[in-house]
Order: sequence, then structure tokens, then C-alpha cells
Amino acid sequence: MKNKFDIISMTSQEFKNKVKHLAINKKCFFFMVDFEKKKPLVLTNEEINTSKILFKVGEFSNFQNPKNKNHKKISINKIPIKKSKYLKSFNKVQDHINRGDTYLLNLTFPSKITLNDTFENIFYKADSRYKILMKDSFVSFSPECFIQIKNNKVFSYPMKGTISSKVNNAKNKIINDKKEIREHSTIVDLIRNDLAMLAKKIKVNKFRYIEEVFNNESSLLQVSSEIEGDLQNNWQKDLGDFLWNILPAGSVSGAPKDKTLEIIKSVELDERGYYSGIYGYFDGKTLDSAVNIRYIENTDSNGLCFRSGGGITSNSKFEDEFDELIKKIYVPTI
Repeated sequence: MKNKFDIISMTSQEFKNKVKHLAINKKCFFFMVDFEKKKPLVLTNEEINTSKILFKVGEFSNFQNPKNKNHKKISINKIPIKKSKYLKSFNKVQDHINRGDTYLLNLTFPSKITLNDTFENIFYKADSRYKILMKDSFVSFSPECFIQIKNNKVFSYPMKGTISSKVNNAKNKIINDKKEIREHSTIVDLIRNDLAMLAKKIKVNKFRYIEEVFNNESSLLQVSSEIEGDLQNNWQKDLGDFLWNILPAGSVSGAPKDKTLEIIKSVELDERGYYSGIYGYFDGKTLDSAVNIRYIENTDSNGLCFRSGGGITSNSKFEDEFDELIKKIYVPTI
């Protein structure tokens, strides 16, 4: 699928050099990288065109909420991928798992949707720590932090495990689910190894804690962990290389990462683009960033699509994974 919004990007080396230069000189900048790492973007505050891009990254944002806020409830009509198509890719992933090519793969698909509101109104209404609007192209409201850097420490909060709060005894069910435990542990180990490219003394502060996310229909329970590492005083000089080398995020790719990325390319319908890439902001001292999920895009060929998915392991059940893909189609609202 081709996005209607044409973003002027840069080469990988230009991305790394610009991030390094701005970080060393303590200049503020916004950055975004697509899943395939083909269209990286770095913009200083002066280069950001607010008529085209709006974002909130933790405490940082480049917009003000409108005074006359539209209070119309958001409604999404979902038209998911056909089960037969999903099953075909699901079975291919299981074949690769059985051969030992991968032991965790995040399988995603676009679902056609119709909305009763505009991207811009949805962006303002979405209640999320991280959200981004690329005018006429996509809107995203992510619950997942990629990395944070503050006080010479780097933090990551990988998210793996989602269940509807309506499920009977939902919290205990997901916390004690062996498939979910194995999947989450795999991603935590992968992220620990990624952070070790820049940091030392890597440790897991919190393992598998639950947060509730409210949406336009009900609420979901999501499982995350907190990982921390120590940075050297001059970490800014290596920031560009570090960001580039740890992408794409482990939670939306899988393990082992390189081989799993090859498989994703062969089993998904198209390139993901900015979906499941990352975006973030550096304020001259600290950095915050998000995994670009919970993502609605405007496409030339299929109209509006909501991209979603989940992790596939040897213990995955087709019906459960297909249901999770659909449950993740929502807008987080109060």
C-alpha cells in the first residue's frame, strides 16, 4: 500500500550523522524511522511544519488542544482480513518455528475500517502518552514506550501480552499463561541485548506488570516490563548509531531478529512503512520515544486501514491470535 503523504526522508548515514550532531550540541529534535528503515526522518524544532505533523511524546508536544473540542464518540466499523488469508500466513510462521528459523514472530495485517470522524479530531481525542498525526496520511496513539534516556540512564518498556478486561479473571489468566510468559521473556532478553550496545549494568527493574488501557469500546490489560542500563557521560556521540542498530523494535519483530525479519517480509501482505517503526523527541538533555502502533493509515488502494497484530510462538492458537488482531483495533479514549 502506498501512503498518500510523501515524507522527505534521508539515508541511514544522514540520519545517524544528524542525530549525533544535534545530540552532542544539545539541540532539540524530532525523529521517526519506519519499520523497514527506508524513510528515516530527523527534524529540528525550526524544521517541523505543524500544518503537516503533530505529535505528543511523553511530556513533549508541538500542539495545543482546540478550545472547542469535538465530543462526538468515536465509532470504528471493522472489516478484518479474511480468516483464510490470516491462517495461510499463520501456518507459514508455524512451519518456520518448527524448523527452528524463529521462535517468536510478530505477525501483523491491515484491516479495512470506516470512521465517523477525521484523523485530526481522533488525534485530539485520543488519550495516550504517545500520539502522532501525519496530515492525510496516518494517525497513531501508542501505549508502548520504545526507549527513554534521562540522567545518563536508558530505559525500555517492552510490551507483550494483551487481554480484554471483560475476560473472566483476566489479570490472573494473562499473568499465569505459559505462552505469554515465554513470549514476554524472549522479548525482554532481546531488548536487554539491544540496550547493551550502548549501556552497561543492564537490569530488569519490573517484570511483567499490568496496565489498563481504555478505548472507545471497553478496556484492555497490557503487560510490560521495565529494563534499565547505565550510560557513559558522552553517550550523545553514539546516539545515532545506537538508535539505528537496535531497530526495528524487538517487540514488533521477533527473535532471532535478523532471520525473523526475513520471514516477516515473506508472510505479510505488504511493507509496514511507519507502522511499528518508532518516533521520538530529544529536548537537549533527555530523550523519549514510542513504538508506532495502534495505527490508522489512509491508503490509495484500500482506503482507511488499521494495522494490528501479535506475537506468534509454537504455543500460539490460530483463533486466539486472530481475535487479538481484532481487539487491538481501537482508539484510546477516556
